[in-house]
Amino acid sequence: MARFRMSQEQIREWQPRFWAKLIGLVLIACYVIAFIIENHKNVHLHFVVFTANVSQIWLILLSLAVGVVAGALLGQLSRRRRRD
Repeated sequence: MARFRMSQEQIREWQPRFWAKLIGLVLIACYVIAFIIENHKNVHLHFVVFTANVSQIWLILLSLAVGVVAGALLGQLSRRRRRD
């Protein structure tokens, strides 16, 4: 069995990238936890036909999802117009 051996240069290059990725993941996890803790209270959401009492975080995530879908659809529409 052949073993994979890393040169000293590869080890030096790998370590900073590893720590940068690890620190980035920890910061993202901390941000997500803080986001959830800060947005746990309930709010009234008034639709045209009815009113719902939802957690603020779900309202934010619903708005994000609607924005992403609308952006994707508008992007497709503009691409089709350019092609025609």
